Amino acid sequence: MIKLIHRIVEAAGKRKLRIRLAYIFCFIKGLLMKSPVIVAFLVIDRFLQGNDVTDLFMKASIAMAAILLLQIISQYIGDRLQSATGFEMFADMRIAIGEHLKNLPMGYYTEGNIGKISSILTTDMSMVEEVCMSQIAQLMTYFFSEAIMIIFLFVFDYRVGIVGLITTAAIILCGKASQKQIQRHSDLRQAQAERLTSAVIDYTEGMNIIKTFNMLGKSSKDLTDNFDRSCKENIKFEHVVHPWNIRLGVIFATGSALTLGICVLLVMNGVITTSAFVAMMLFLFDLYVPVYALYNESTRLTVMSACMDRIEEVLAVPELDDSGKCIFPKKYEGAEVEFENVSFAYDEKEVLKNISFKMKPNTMTAVVGPSGSGKSTIANLLARFWDVNSGTVRIKGVNIRDVTMQQLMQQISMVFQRVYLFRDTIYNNIVMGRPDATREEVIEAAKKARCYDFIMALPDGFDTVIGEGGATLSGGEKQRISIARCILKDSPIVILDEATASVDADNESLIQEAISELVKDKTLLVIAHRLKTIRSADEILVVDDGIIKERGTHAELMNKGGLYKNFTEKINSDIAWKKGAKTA
Repeated sequence: MIKLIHRIVEAAGKRKLRIRLAYIFCFIKGLLMKSPVIVAFLVIDRFLQGNDVTDLFMKASIAMAAILLLQIISQYIGDRLQSATGFEMFADMRIAIGEHLKNLPMGYYTEGNIGKISSILTTDMSMVEEVCMSQIAQLMTYFFSEAIMIIFLFVFDYRVGIVGLITTAAIILCGKASQKQIQRHSDLRQAQAERLTSAVIDYTEGMNIIKTFNMLGKSSKDLTDNFDRSCKENIKFEHVVHPWNIRLGVIFATGSALTLGICVLLVMNGVITTSAFVAMMLFLFDLYVPVYALYNESTRLTVMSACMDRIEEVLAVPELDDSGKCIFPKKYEGAEVEFENVSFAYDEKEVLKNISFKMKPNTMTAVVGPSGSGKSTIANLLARFWDVNSGTVRIKGVNIRDVTMQQLMQQISMVFQRVYLFRDTIYNNIVMGRPDATREEVIEAAKKARCYDFIMALPDGFDTVIGEGGATLSGGEKQRISIARCILKDSPIVILDEATASVDADNESLIQEAISELVKDKTLLVIAHRLKTIRSADEILVVDDGIIKERGTHAELMNKGGLYKNFTEKINSDIAWKKGAKTA
């Protein structure tokens, strides 16, 4: 428990001094919580001795009021120091996770971690943020209160002190034993919460496919199963927690009974006075409450510990190294892009094997091949969404690992097959390409991307707010907005990853016009299946099984009569090119 508190305090960074300052007020509050009993004892002791207590009673009333006021002030200051710090700390932590996530390799997001990220940023962080910081203040108050109580027992009588110490130790040992089991089940419960989040995301994002193929029953069953498993995990968790709470209650009751018994024996044998016995009875009702409450709250702490583990697990994922010190030269006579002996693998699966090629400035290089051959991986490595396992990727003669990601992204614009637009105005979605652009420049980019007309037909024109992911626009409209964004960015290298693969014929012609505007005087890397997109390329790379099997212009490859010719013939006959196609 102390380790978890220390762990959270250390996570507070520059604010941990404020949390430690709050401990002082927790101690004061813990001391003040027991002061009314001492005041009451003084009044009762004087009364039992037959003295007039009228004057003392008035003073005691004032003392009680002062103690209560100081307790409220200590509580307020402690809460201000800790709770406010908690919200600020986790606001910073969310920003830190956001910064961390944007520096992770894209492979992290393709390994099924979206549900984990969503669960951590919502459930886990909210749990620790809203409960933990106020809980720390309460726990420290309990801790100091119990320490004060044990010291008082030894001052009162060493035999009572020993009973109190043994009872406290028994509660602590029982609490520690419970935490081990509860921690294991907390991990299982939080893992199921992550799976449930993933299932909800999959269900909502795939709703159009689910409805189209009449899979509502099957898909909802998967979601329902996850809800059932979550319910069972929570019930199982309570089955683990409840018996330990009963054990703690039994120790608490037994310790209180033993303390009462020894006090009765002491007063009967004349070892302590009647007034001292009465004072002990006043303390008895509150004697073990702090330590009992301390470990009764251990359930929440172990859940929070599991949450902290998951938060730290995400933060521990290695980032792409972004410490490059080099800069791209303004003028360079050699190749704009160069892959030299590049190999890459996803986990154990090798995708690219020792590939090499160069792209001259203002030329178009097309990459074709069957699904899974490594085409898109080439584009992803150029944009450094992943790092190569071996070999080098260069832009203008500079290894892309030797420059910052910010510099690299200034050199590259990408148009993907699947476009994502943010829930914001169309204007803001376009101006992301160059945030310092003027409104006139944004409008000009929209005109070049052939999306100005449909934008102006919308109710609020460029200020129209579109749905999340661009849900209120058609696929072709979203694609043209993404191209407008790239036109505004005006980077020297453009990557088109099957940009027209999933649009209708009408939109395709507009997108082709928009792309023509985008790629003027640019070095172009095209990942495509459509023949008319690539037949004018300066060089075509035919990739199969992670290897460049053929290269050349369209005419050269057709004359060669190999994989590429086989590909084009199958395209013309409307037959999908399957992985592993052999030369004719």
